[in-house]
Amino acid sequence: MIDFLSLLVIYIGIYAILSMSLNLIVGYTGLLSLCHAAFLAVGAYTTAILMVNYHMSFWWSILLAGIVAGLFGLLIGLPTLRLSGDYLAIATLGFGQIVQNVIINWDSLTRGPMGIPNVPMPTLFGLTINPFVKWEFLILVGFFVALTFLVFRHLTRSRLGRALEAIREDEIAAATMGISTFKYKSVAFALGSFFAGIAGSLWAAYNQSVFPGTFDFNLSVLILCMVVLGGLGTHWGSVLGAVIIVLASELPRLVGITDIISPQFKQILFGLILVVMMIFRPSGLLTRRKPDFGRYARLSPAGTNAGGTGAGAGTVQP
Repeated sequence: MIDFLSLLVIYIGIYAILSMSLNLIVGYTGLLSLCHAAFLAVGAYTTAILMVNYHMSFWWSILLAGIVAGLFGLLIGLPTLRLSGDYLAIATLGFGQIVQNVIINWDSLTRGPMGIPNVPMPTLFGLTINPFVKWEFLILVGFFVALTFLVFRHLTRSRLGRALEAIREDEIAAATMGISTFKYKSVAFALGSFFAGIAGSLWAAYNQSVFPGTFDFNLSVLILCMVVLGGLGTHWGSVLGAVIIVLASELPRLVGITDIISPQFKQILFGLILVVMMIFRPSGLLTRRKPDFGRYARLSPAGTNAGGTGAGAGTVQP
């Protein structure tokens, strides 16, 4: 039971990285992307190929997995980010299907439908991080979850984050104010895909194998459900959404009723959760804190004088 709970926590951590990375694209920038599983696949296959075929260390492969996935994010972003709404969603959906079909048909590199087995275990200072010893891999995943959270929190509180939120709220107004919307959207897509590649590398190292059937459209929808459920534009919401979705998907195994509950029931359950959320809590379980512009105006010198509380306000001038 302890091993199973540790496995759940590891998967929650990997999905939390995916959810936070998609949240940067969807929640902060307002771009509807349906190809996040493709970036996960790129990261997973990059790690598997480098470690199995070229005997590269896990630490170099995870860095290169993020870089390659980030480049793929730019590749899809450059021609499609001038689109918006449903058109962008359809374009990213097509990209996800292309990646999966390339993986299935490029036998010489990816071994096609057979996948790549026997991915080596990560090592650190000569010590092997064994996926079968759950607490060792749990520490590794926890490190990358914390790193992802801190990086995204810093970025979204910076000038980049303010620009992304401006684009989300009103892209035309943001462009009028001098914000290069295409550049910032490309950066958001590249960063989100980079960390999805990191999650893919962890996925490959933990499962010690990768198969193309894992990274289908349903997985992209599942990650999007985590973002929407937890709350768009909140990092803690993305983590909470990953926790809830993973626990809900594994609930039959937790309570020992796998013989009664069919796999299709999970899809119905996720759909029901989304419908209920859209009706009663459309902003998600955790809502983002909106800036109090009135407070900023009151604290500014102009706002202070206008409010009659500044030096000399309300006095009779001779």
